[in-house]
Amino acid sequence: MRRGNLSGAFFGSDMEISYKEEIKRKLVHLSSLWMVAATLLLPRWGSCLLFFLLLVLTLLAEHDYANGGPWYLGRLYGKIFGKMLRNEVKPGQWIVSGGAPVLAAALLVNVLFPPFIAASALAVMLTGDAAAALIGRRFGKHRTVNGKSWEGFAAFVAVGFAALAAVLVLVGLFRAFWLWGLLGVLLAAVAELFQKQLKVDDNFSIPLCVGAVLCVATLIGSL
Repeated sequence: MRRGNLSGAFFGSDMEISYKEEIKRKLVHLSSLWMVAATLLLPRWGSCLLFFLLLVLTLLAEHDYANGGPWYLGRLYGKIFGKMLRNEVKPGQWIVSGGAPVLAAALLVNVLFPPFIAASALAVMLTGDAAAALIGRRFGKHRTVNGKSWEGFAAFVAVGFAALAAVLVLVGLFRAFWLWGLLGVLLAAVAELFQKQLKVDDNFSIPLCVGAVLCVATLIGSL
């Protein structure tokens, strides 16, 4: 059996999915906003354990689906997400979809950052990326680098900042961090724009950019 191809989710896709399937894909992405709530409500060790277990379960389901395994979990995964995959699954391949990187990113930011920063970073990643993809594909007319559009870039910044502001308002820190938050969203939008050059999946680059900027803000504020 050939080794699984894990590059599909990280370095681009082999086929273009329809806009309808793109909408479904991004709705799944947005449904992961529960992770923001989990990050804020659960103890840090609890959220890390939850995201780790879900990541392992997702990888096992995708492996079973890609290899036609006997588990019902793999068949269920194929029925729900099969048409949304950007890469066509061939016998012997193991293509990691967008779900696993999202869970891995949630685990990573919960390990690295305090809960309010981790939640803010995840909110930007989940909403900004979806807005950029949907607005960019439907309304993008002014192209920038890597075939992306300024309309998609603007949608990322507007929606991503709105999501970050909502988290900061909930935790009572909007006044202290709104400007830093905007800077973090802008940096994340640039990272998403140059994803091909950075060769880092935007599910990681976006929350890490936001988290790093907010961490700098907390360090400066404590000096």
